[in-house]
Parts: sequence; C-alpha cells; structure tokens
Amino acid sequence: MPIRIPEQLPAQDVLSGENIFTMDSLRAASQEIRPLEVGILNLMPNKIETEVQLLRLLSNTPLQINVDLIRIDDQAPKNTPQSHMDSFYHDFSSVENKKYDGLIVTGAPLAHLEYQDVKYWESMTHILDWAERNVQSTLYLCWAAHAAMYHYYDVTRTLRQSKLFGVFEHRVLDSHNELLRGFDPVFYAPHSRFGHIETASYNGIEGLQVIAEADVAGAYIAASQDKRKVFVTGHPEYDPETLNDEYYRDIEAGNNPDVPVNYYPDNDPSQPPMVRWRSHGSLLFTNWLNYFVYQNTPYDLNLLADGSSLRKR
Repeated sequence: MPIRIPEQLPAQDVLSGENIFTMDSLRAASQEIRPLEVGILNLMPNKIETEVQLLRLLSNTPLQINVDLIRIDDQAPKNTPQSHMDSFYHDFSSVENKKYDGLIVTGAPLAHLEYQDVKYWESMTHILDWAERNVQSTLYLCWAAHAAMYHYYDVTRTLRQSKLFGVFEHRVLDSHNELLRGFDPVFYAPHSRFGHIETASYNGIEGLQVIAEADVAGAYIAASQDKRKVFVTGHPEYDPETLNDEYYRDIEAGNNPDVPVNYYPDNDPSQPPMVRWRSHGSLLFTNWLNYFVYQNTPYDLNLLADGSSLRKR
C-alpha cells in the first residue's frame, strides 16, 4: 500500500525509481480507509537524505500513511536548501494541535553537547511532553533515543572515548516481542555514535525492557510495555553508502576516523561495503507500524489516551 507525501518532494523521484508506491493528496482523497497519521521530526542536517531513508522504510507496509515532515525551529539547516524546508516542512507550532498515530524523531550530530546546551533543547523537551499526550507510539533514533531517556527518566548517557562506528552483530533478547516478529536470532545493524547507556539502566525502569542488544554496541532496541515509546540506539534506516560517506567526511575534516567495523570486506575501504542490515531495518519499521501503531491506535485520534503514566523520574 502507498504512502502519501507532498507533491514535488524530491524523495518521490527516488522512491519511484525503486518501484515504491507513493501517492499525492488528490489520489489519496479517493481512499475510503483511514490512513495512519505519522510525523517525522527530522533533526539531521541533510534533511533530504534522511527523508528518503525513512520514507523508504515506512512504505513497506499494506497501510496507507499520511506523512508530515516537522521542523523544530526556523533556523536554516546545514546541507538542505531553505526553499526545501519552506516547501515541505511544518513548523511544530502548526501541528501542535494535531494528534498522530506515530512519530519518528531522528538522530542529530550533537554527541559532545550537554543536552541543556543544545540550542533547541527547550523546544525538544516541549515536543517530548507533547508526544506523550498526542501520539500513540513514538520511535526515537540514536541521539533522540538518549535525549528522550534523559528527559523522561533522568538517565544520563556516558560518552565513549572513540566513536562506535560500523555494523555490529546483535541478538534478540525477547523473541515474543511483536517489534521483533520475524527477526533472526542474530542480526546486524549500523551504529555511529559516541553516547552510551547501559542495558541495566533501561531495564531498571519499570515498564521498559531492552529487547535486542550487542556485545560491543550494547542496548540496541528498548521498548515500553505499553508500546508508546521505542528507543533505537543505532541507524536501521541507513543506506548502503551512509557509513562510507561519513567515513570520508571525517577524513576530509581531519578527524582521523577508524575504519567502520564489519563494513568493508577485509576492512578495506577501497572495497564496496557489505550490506547486512537492510532486511531487519525494514522489518523493524513494518512491525512498529503494524503492532505498535496500527493495532493499538484509536480510529478516532481524539480518543488517544495520555501515555505519560510510564514516566518514572
């Protein structure tokens, strides 16, 4: 089934070239089922690249989805034309009175900043509180996962001495959790982060459980028992070349990066990357939409319950 996205969005041409079915608002109006309302709070500098990655994963479902791209402030983003933001993004204030079936909050390159030093931290906390009241299920990725853990549960991340960078082997801890339905017992996922939160810190919060982890990367997916919050510390949405592009950007910036782990054959950057995570990344998003969003959200979103009861400071 298709996703509905704004007309002329650059991602539309990319997705169409991959035989992914999208539709504009005119065609969507003829559908008689209620589509899911999903917001994407995109905090990444290259908005267009992240849009394509996330929309590709959201499309792999029989559900029709209306997607709102949301910006956290009006500052001109790095690596994204202002015209793109003005054409396709909603200021949060314009959707604050809307309720959503699902919300995705992306990562952000803010590893070495204290949360209170992030220029939009006040807006971020406002949105996190809003999501508890107005969203059926929220998926937090990478930096956003750690930021949400800090805001909701006062859990502070530590910083690794070197960046966790590469593709790591993970294991399923709870095969009965619907978010992992269809997963192999062992699977791969990319990471690119300095932040770290111990598995015990997640599991120490009532109603929260780590359901997938890795020996090196630690906790990968944690989910609340009520399915309202999902924390993913890696990047299942990454394209095959994303880590490669980041590696060479770091080289050009003089950061002397390590070669991404388990990414190039024989750890040789001259070789094309090995892609081992995309099927599980796609399945993760499909399961989230089906079991955590669609199967639990009310038909009338005005009946959405306040999900803040899980918060434990």
